[in-house]
Amino acid sequence: MTTRVLWFRRDLRLSDHPALAAAAAEGEVVGLFVVDPRLWDGAGPARRAWVAASVRALQDATGNALVVRFGDPAVVVPEVAAAAGASAVHVTAETTPGGRARDARVAAALAERGMVGQPDGTPYAVAPGSVRTGQGTAYQVFTPFARAWRAHGWDDPLPAASVEWRRMRNDGAATERLTTALKLAPPAMPAAGEDGARARWRAFLDAGLDDYAEGRDRPAQDLTSRMSPYLKVGAVHPRRLLADLADRRGDGVDRFVTELAWREFYADVLWHRPESAWRDLRPLAIPYDDPGDALDAWRTGHTGYPLVDAGMRQLLHEGWMHNRVRMITASFLTKDLHAWWPAGARHFLDHLVDGDLASNNHGWQWVAGTGTDAAPYFRVFNPVGQGKKLDPDGSYVRRWVPELAHLEGAAAHEPWRHSEGYDHGYPARIVDHDAERKVALERYSAR
Repeated sequence: MTTRVLWFRRDLRLSDHPALAAAAAEGEVVGLFVVDPRLWDGAGPARRAWVAASVRALQDATGNALVVRFGDPAVVVPEVAAAAGASAVHVTAETTPGGRARDARVAAALAERGMVGQPDGTPYAVAPGSVRTGQGTAYQVFTPFARAWRAHGWDDPLPAASVEWRRMRNDGAATERLTTALKLAPPAMPAAGEDGARARWRAFLDAGLDDYAEGRDRPAQDLTSRMSPYLKVGAVHPRRLLADLADRRGDGVDRFVTELAWREFYADVLWHRPESAWRDLRPLAIPYDDPGDALDAWRTGHTGYPLVDAGMRQLLHEGWMHNRVRMITASFLTKDLHAWWPAGARHFLDHLVDGDLASNNHGWQWVAGTGTDAAPYFRVFNPVGQGKKLDPDGSYVRRWVPELAHLEGAAAHEPWRHSEGYDHGYPARIVDHDAERKVALERYSAR
């Protein structure tokens, strides 16, 4: 019988899986996940735990047939394929610069052994690079891209493939890392795997979608979908979500589809401009500061600005942060501390369970003023004003900053205005926002 390897990466599911369907159509399948030390070792505990939980859920779904190995994929994948007598390794096509380079190394190693790499499908509803302007060029601005993306359309979800799994041994080094990661999982980590994704999606459709358009900006209410962690690991495909929304109408539906379009837009930008992963898409030619100890204060949630600190502490505790708060914390680092955005983007990617290179890094550039649609590029979020607007009763701040739990209502956003504001050890402000805003605007005006 013909044997094929299905190398799982950002597609940790069994349903609606083109690469798995292609492999299963040829014969028995070895399902493989590689714990790559270059990705694993630098990740924070919540991020590792989410990947580990997602892999374990996939193992359960395959009846424990999923093979887990540790090491460099360019070594591990050909070794597993050769041991299985496989003629090809199937994958979901990669889109990020690092992923594409890795896959090229693996393909070369496979070719040396007389095997081939077979990409099928994409992590996105529309493969990056597919949506073009009338002149055949890439879109530079979101709104026309989103219009063309909707007009382009996407495939319907595939039915689950019938798979005959080939079993092979697991690697002790990989199993140990997954087990250790799960022991350090945050208490609020959601249920992983396809079942977890379906349950969360049903709950959002039933109780969150109608209020999404307005409620999504309120961090205390947390009316976001919370589907981003599942999309990150591919426990659900975006075309499944879009298919379920096809017959629904309303502001919440429109807003949610728009958010999916932003995800696809940023993936498209990265496809065309791979250097923008860690470099300015549109450089501003302004000076940046070395934030020094202030960077650690920002990372740990001790800046003295309650909404910023609440968001950064939520990130460290849960591996997640409300989207609107991500923008405010990013603005504080780039506009109040005058740091270049990659310092913050790396911290986010290390810790976010939904940390996606394209969305994360281009989102940071949007805030910093160096990316797509970055107008006005000189916008500076006021962390106090945003706190009062988005968390008017202070409940989000009090949840994550217990030093301010004694301050009622909006007082939690301005402890310096209350005689008892610092009674429980909350730190003083590390910078004066009004002064640093002026510095930022001066630098932008002189560019």
